[in-house]
Amino acid sequence: MEKNKKITRKSNAAENDFQKVANKVSTVTIIGNVALSVVKLLAGIIAHSSAMISDAVHSASDVFSTFVVIIGIKLASKKPDKEHPYGHERLECVAAIVLAMVLFITGLVIGMGALNNILRGNYNDLQMPGILALVAAGVSIASKEGMYWYTRYYAKKIDSSVLMADAWHHRSDAFSSIGALIGIGGARLGFPIMDSIASLVIFVFIVKAAFDIFRDAMDKMVDHSCDDETEKQIYDCVMQNENVEGIDLLQTRIFGNKIYVDVEIQVNASYTLQVAHNIAEEVHQDIEKNFPKVKHIMVHVNPAK
Repeated sequence: MEKNKKITRKSNAAENDFQKVANKVSTVTIIGNVALSVVKLLAGIIAHSSAMISDAVHSASDVFSTFVVIIGIKLASKKPDKEHPYGHERLECVAAIVLAMVLFITGLVIGMGALNNILRGNYNDLQMPGILALVAAGVSIASKEGMYWYTRYYAKKIDSSVLMADAWHHRSDAFSSIGALIGIGGARLGFPIMDSIASLVIFVFIVKAAFDIFRDAMDKMVDHSCDDETEKQIYDCVMQNENVEGIDLLQTRIFGNKIYVDVEIQVNASYTLQVAHNIAEEVHQDIEKNFPKVKHIMVHVNPAK
């Protein structure tokens, strides 16, 4: 009983740390994105740059996406209950899917506007962007790349797929700002259509990011085994126990961002039930100690052949 209490306290502490880190990162990025979207929108309007206005819309969508991240992490961190005995980790994947859809719709709106300008053909009617748009694009590139590395660092630290999706959202915004910079520069050199072409390039980057986020989230929603290297490491970990004579079965499955392990080990057939149970406990503890992402382990004991 005391062991179970310790494990529960450790788990609760880890979940609290997880939420604290996620909330800290989300707060920083929300403040940064609100400020950046306002600056880019004003610069786009004043400097007559459709690419910069499109980029501002992209940054504004980041604010919404971060709220999705906060909600997803909060729901995923809920304790297991009677209806959900295995926990709620997959809700984080659902949040990542929602984030991908928002990103895709944002890119679609930007792409349609840019394509409309290009197909109209009245390039002389397009206004030349002002120098302010160039400055705003440079500030955006530096800011969004910084947000990407900041969010990515903590996403890897707490192993959060939805936070990593948000990091790539920031990176896609940095890419879009690079496109805006090139487009605005080209327009100022006498090619006004370059501003709209840059918006179209931004659309491609956004859709690519949305697809990558969606694919990763779907992979985690559907049960599949760990990669071969991880399974080999688990196998080697089990076989390090001198009382384990072999492994009849080793199965893994990824549930959200956690791993579940089922293993059938062979032990000496003459051992008492208590001794066999102790060996199984040792194997369980070894896996738990060496693989932090493993949430649940089922160890079954078979008599050695």
